[in-house]
Amino acid sequence: MLKLRSMRRVVVLASIAAIVAGACSSQSGGASTAPSAAASAAGSAAAGGLTVGYLPKDIVNQYFAAAKTGMDKAATETGGTIVQVGPNEPKADLQVPFITDLTTQGVKAIIISADGKDEVAPALKQAMASGIKVVGFDSSPAVGAYNVFVNQVDFSGVGVNLADWACELVPNCTGEIAILSAAATATNQNAWIELMKTTLATDKYKGLKLVDTVYGNDKPEDSTTQATGLLTKYPNLKVIVAPTTVGILAAAQVVKQAGKSDSIKVTGLGFPNDMKPFVKDGTSPVFGLWSVPDLGYLSYHVAAKLVSGEITGKEGETFTVKGLNKDQPYTIGKDSVVILGPAFRFDKTNVDSFNF
Repeated sequence: MLKLRSMRRVVVLASIAAIVAGACSSQSGGASTAPSAAASAAGSAAAGGLTVGYLPKDIVNQYFAAAKTGMDKAATETGGTIVQVGPNEPKADLQVPFITDLTTQGVKAIIISADGKDEVAPALKQAMASGIKVVGFDSSPAVGAYNVFVNQVDFSGVGVNLADWACELVPNCTGEIAILSAAATATNQNAWIELMKTTLATDKYKGLKLVDTVYGNDKPEDSTTQATGLLTKYPNLKVIVAPTTVGILAAAQVVKQAGKSDSIKVTGLGFPNDMKPFVKDGTSPVFGLWSVPDLGYLSYHVAAKLVSGEITGKEGETFTVKGLNKDQPYTIGKDSVVILGPAFRFDKTNVDSFNF
């Protein structure tokens, strides 16, 4: 089980949350940021310092709005500028034109959460060939299509956590469970799920039966439909595991509205603010996540260090970011990956202490 950070960390996260709330509301519109608009923004910002293009999976998911608050904070502190562009739905082919446009405009770096690692790779490689530094975060582009990938957590750790939480919520760790994921092409989701399956194959979890994996595409309506389908198709289902902030909220709402909170539990990765009511009513007694603003903050600083030449992305390089990792050095690992840190475990003993 993962341990929480100190109460001082709680205070820091609470202060960040006020910014997150404003950012989430500002990202609620349904239209994508058009490449032409990004071009104008990038050009006007170029004279003011480091200009970084930010390309999330989509521009309506509050997760990516929360990450942007961290990027904005880092940019403000260093005199840089963030230019956010992106589609209004998470599809890899919709990300490609934005990569091309950012490359044409000559931003110094691109921070991207890839909808499909292979689909976006050619455009990202073209950007790198043009001298633009590419930082993957959250969901990795293909190896070779980025300079550094900023991973939120150790993938194997999340896989174990998801299996552990499911086991904890099923009486005697025995019964049917299902997974509600985001997009079928999402690199991070697929890695967590595969590692969860590896964990479930060990003796401790032999009583758990994974009956299905479905995909809600990180859309509330799709996730709701998929969660409802799981309840209908599997009357003996005990746990829905959703390693996505959109999916876990949708699943908890579906279970609650169906009046099945006593017999079916929901766990996975979610925002404390979203999940507090479901922790308290017993629908989702335990779940986890990391500090999403910190993930954005680290990603921007990695981009800035790549542009300045402080790091190149080579395995073994170290660097520090004040305020993160207890001010201790980060080390770039295999495949040029940097890990933000461990996830938080949320339950009734601590969920009210967090506000993001």
